[in-house]
Amino acid sequence: MTAAPGPDQVAIPALLRAARGAYALAILTRLSEGGFDDLPRNAPYVLGGMANRGGSVSDLIRDLDVTKQAASQLIDTLVVRGYLSREVNPADRRRLTISLTERGLAAAAAVRAGVADVDAQLGQLCDPRQIAGLRAGLDALRQVRERLEAER
Repeated sequence: MTAAPGPDQVAIPALLRAARGAYALAILTRLSEGGFDDLPRNAPYVLGGMANRGGSVSDLIRDLDVTKQAASQLIDTLVVRGYLSREVNPADRRRLTISLTERGLAAAAAVRAGVADVDAQLGQLCDPRQIAGLRAGLDALRQVRERLEAER
């Protein structure tokens, strides 16, 4: 029986793939505990982003890199299920204002709790310097992606 390879022996894409589910699992667990089992894919990102970072729906949808049709369907589903409200913008009646409902705020709080759960576990496994390095490395990868997208 051979020992499992250490993290320095595994390709970074494989590590990212193996690690990416930690937040998703914790968030889904918190959402389920809160009775928010009817959220479609990508909804936790949108609800959490709106509540926790003050992101606009259009910016968050753009980050998801989905088609306009998929984005529209996601928003429609979240409105129908009571997570978002959609109202005519009083300043410009051609535009709609999308905001979180009480149910949306509660689901966003569950998302935030799931993130905090993983952050706490990560803090037990890594010292602050390692976490800072992780953040710096992930941000560098984000910059590489942006450069590659600009070159396309």
